[in-house]
Amino acid sequence: MLPISYTNLNSSRITRDGTASSASRYRRLIPEYFRRIFHYPQMDIEYTFWIMFYLCFNPSRVYRVTSWHKQTKNQWARDDPAFAVILVFFMAIASMSYAITFHFLSFLNVIKVMFWAVFVDFITVGLIIATVGWWITNKFLRVSAHNHSVDQSVEWLYAFDIHCNSFFPLFIILYVVQFFLLPILLSNSLLAAILSNTLYIIGFSYYYYVTFLGYNALPFLQHTVVFLYPIGILFALYIVSVIMGKNLTVSIMNFYFGFQLQ
Repeated sequence: MLPISYTNLNSSRITRDGTASSASRYRRLIPEYFRRIFHYPQMDIEYTFWIMFYLCFNPSRVYRVTSWHKQTKNQWARDDPAFAVILVFFMAIASMSYAITFHFLSFLNVIKVMFWAVFVDFITVGLIIATVGWWITNKFLRVSAHNHSVDQSVEWLYAFDIHCNSFFPLFIILYVVQFFLLPILLSNSLLAAILSNTLYIIGFSYYYYVTFLGYNALPFLQHTVVFLYPIGILFALYIVSVIMGKNLTVSIMNFYFGFQLQ
């Protein structure tokens, strides 16, 4: 997904201390990444849907392909923004569907819901999570380079790729599946609360699992199991929420749409 500072020793991009300079890589990769957002023919849509399918059913296979991408393009990051663009489109459609369902029918309300889902839930939160993951991995999880090897580091853009990959299954569970289960979930029953909270713990646990796979795919990182630790916290919160009879679907719909149980 994202580029790492990894080139051979004969490359002109290797600096005198043996580490690869990432500045030139960023100047090439990021402008190209954003330029391709506005050039649909340059996007590999078929490959993107392949990734989305396997992220839901066999995410480890996606990261095996990522290693091939590194070998062919000498970068871990995707240089194709199709995944993020398609995911944003799906989120906009899902947000509009929720707005219509809860009678947020004015144009301003629909735009507000779409903006919050896309630019806050996905992009802003994703930027924060990617930055934290990038910092943790480079600061604490890198394997010390031997004298004969090139020092490697996780590039920030790879961390954001991991967030995008992890977010898609969560989107399917908490935007799509939840939408069709709303008639069951929006009730005062304990069964509805258990089902709702189970849906949320599955969605967020899957997010952290795919995140773990993304960082674990990098051969120069160690102790990446730390990205699975939040699942234990989620499980504890799940038990507490069920005991308290808290229905997360009702709470979320109340936050977005002011929904109240009758």
